[in-house]
Amino acid sequence: MKKTNIHDIIKNTKKIYMSDSSLDTLMDFERVLDEVDLYAFQNWKVGELVEGPIYEKYFVSCTFMWPYTKMPDPRGGERLLDYNCEIKYRKGELEFPITPKNYDDFEPGSRIPKLRRVPVWLVEIVMPKELMRNVRQGAIDIEGEILDASDIEQSYEEGIDDDMYRDDSNNNDMSSLSADDVELDGGDGGDGGNETTQGGR
Repeated sequence: MKKTNIHDIIKNTKKIYMSDSSLDTLMDFERVLDEVDLYAFQNWKVGELVEGPIYEKYFVSCTFMWPYTKMPDPRGGERLLDYNCEIKYRKGELEFPITPKNYDDFEPGSRIPKLRRVPVWLVEIVMPKELMRNVRQGAIDIEGEILDASDIEQSYEEGIDDDMYRDDSNNNDMSSLSADDVELDGGDGGDGGNETTQGGR
């Protein structure tokens, strides 16, 4: 089970804001997620960036975190598979210092607060740079049809897509979903039984 430290998250955020290129990359990354309507699926909006953007030759990856009780709907991740993206779901733990109230709340012999650990979901999205570039330029390929971004915006204004993701309320309710309801396969890095992957390169 991968551990995520609150200090590492803060360092990653500071690093992004100190780099114009990282900010631009993150905006392009988020633009793709928005264009494929990922945020129409439950809980995807509440994810927090904890790592990335990490650059490879042809891909960019970012890792996001969710509370364990608010796992993002995997059907949203499936929207990215048609665009050669890879999605990895992993159980993890978030470590953060508690607010000291007495001497027992400090590490023995120090003034360092003890750490608290809470379960979280970590989702890594690996995205082709070419996809990010195409979306930024205004043309994206959705379900085999090339559409201009302005045409998509106009269709929403006219109400064409109002019912696109309107499902039965029972299908959208994932509040009762537990870790045992998700099939997880062992992955690299010693997280056997705690990771599953959608798509692949």
